[in-house]
Amino acid sequence: MREKGCSEEEILSLLSIRKEKDTPYSRILSSMCTLPHPIAVKAHQMFISTNLGDPGLFCGTAELERMLIERLGTLLGEPGAGGYATSGGTESNIQALRIASKLKNSKRPNVVMPDSAHFSFEKACDMLGLEVRSVPLDRELRMDADRAADLIDDDTVCMVAIAGTTEYGMVDPIGELSRIAAERDIFLHVDAAFGGLVLPFLENAPKFDFSLAGVSSISLDPHKMGMSTIPSGCLLVREPEVLELLNIQTPYLTVRQGYTLSGTRSGAPVAAALAVLDHLGCEGMRAMVRGCMKNTRRLIEGMETFGFPSPVQPDTNVATFQCKNAPTGWKVSWTRQGHMRIVCMPHVDRSVIEAFLKDVSGKGPGE
Repeated sequence: MREKGCSEEEILSLLSIRKEKDTPYSRILSSMCTLPHPIAVKAHQMFISTNLGDPGLFCGTAELERMLIERLGTLLGEPGAGGYATSGGTESNIQALRIASKLKNSKRPNVVMPDSAHFSFEKACDMLGLEVRSVPLDRELRMDADRAADLIDDDTVCMVAIAGTTEYGMVDPIGELSRIAAERDIFLHVDAAFGGLVLPFLENAPKFDFSLAGVSSISLDPHKMGMSTIPSGCLLVREPEVLELLNIQTPYLTVRQGYTLSGTRSGAPVAAALAVLDHLGCEGMRAMVRGCMKNTRRLIEGMETFGFPSPVQPDTNVATFQCKNAPTGWKVSWTRQGHMRIVCMPHVDRSVIEAFLKDVSGKGPGE
């Protein structure tokens, strides 16, 4: 650290130089995050100094968090759902498994989850001492419900399902998994970090939310398809009282107990997330999601025309291809099975899709 500080001009120059090294979103095709909506930026700046870790000092911001949870709970089929704003899917998934573990005390607890589960569950199970029981996927890369049922035993504390898998954009058979969970009295957590703000705005989308009786908790991330600022996640639970299982004493704050994983929590992303949802409304969200899905279909059509088939038809705006290399300058990713992966986020508009396809057109199959 310097003995004497720099001028504002020097600092901003330093930051600008480093920022120029970042890949612009117009060339990023692999991210489940996107440019925040302009109203999210304004809301974030307005609440930049708030701390939800001490809600009695920031009562208005705490009200916004409650409003956000109510909005999302209603969207997901349970207006009375409990929950709070997290830093993202990883924290939400950890907290869901903590709740499930406390609800069913076992000396050898295990969690049944699909092979497609996000890597955050590996972290969560390692932290909580939970055995992972991985369920194979079917031909459409969804969790095999029958195989999941076979892996459940008296020590199973939770079953995990995915609504919008990170690699292929698929939705597990959550209706069937919900029935199994209800029959076996198993806590069912749905990781909808990506699909949670896609599926409610699609026609004929598969059910995944609290409208299914066996679903106990849901994670979703407004900083993905909700176009909020980073970091912005949410954990919702059907029964608000289960959050109390996570309570610890917080004697020197304005509240005496707290169930959140993080202590200090910025209210800025909460305000940003609520601002986008209220500004766009269901009508605006439907239009945005419809555009992303249309671009996804156009990308798949174009890639297959050039000889790069898609292994599955995705439920959400994630497209994958049998293609080994990306054109120079484009940032894509590859799944564990070696498929090229592209996420058609709001910043990946039709002009971006067409530019990418133009660059792909010079390649042959398998190149």
